[in-house]
Amino acid sequence: MRRWRPLIAARTARRRSPVYKRVLIPLDGSPLAEAVIPFILDIAGPLDLEVVLVRVVQPVPPDVLEGSRHVILEDVPARMAEASDYLARAAARLETRGIRVRTVARRGEPVVEIVDAAREVGSDLIAMTTHGRSGFGRLLFGSVAEAVLRQAEIPVFLMRLTEKQAGAAMAASVARA
Repeated sequence: MRRWRPLIAARTARRRSPVYKRVLIPLDGSPLAEAVIPFILDIAGPLDLEVVLVRVVQPVPPDVLEGSRHVILEDVPARMAEASDYLARAAARLETRGIRVRTVARRGEPVVEIVDAAREVGSDLIAMTTHGRSGFGRLLFGSVAEAVLRQAEIPVFLMRLTEKQAGAAMAASVARA
């Protein structure tokens, strides 16, 4: 198994202290997104970091059923409730380890909402995983992580993992709990 290759990068003109007090972790419900949590946990306790978990619910355009005049609209309250429930479960796992944590569910475009949430909660760091796609895959799917890195005014910790590595990281984290 290849070793994880974390990367921390910052695009900021301000000179800031390297001491972090609050880290924002964007989650999308996948093991890949959650795989950064064990690494943040290793530093959160000793540094007394507050962890802010954020989930962004992307808008779904209305869909017309073929052959009818019925329009299917997204159920925004239900999707936001699902996001909040997911975040509450993730937060509970962190709280059992003595980590200070809060959650934020937002609706909108992921990059904009992640950057805005980091600013609004006063985060010193954004920590997230990336698929690390290159070439055609990156062109086709884009990279939320890369766009967050470009737009954030605070340091961004990126960890490139495959789905297999993410699953192994989460299994190890559960075993340590």
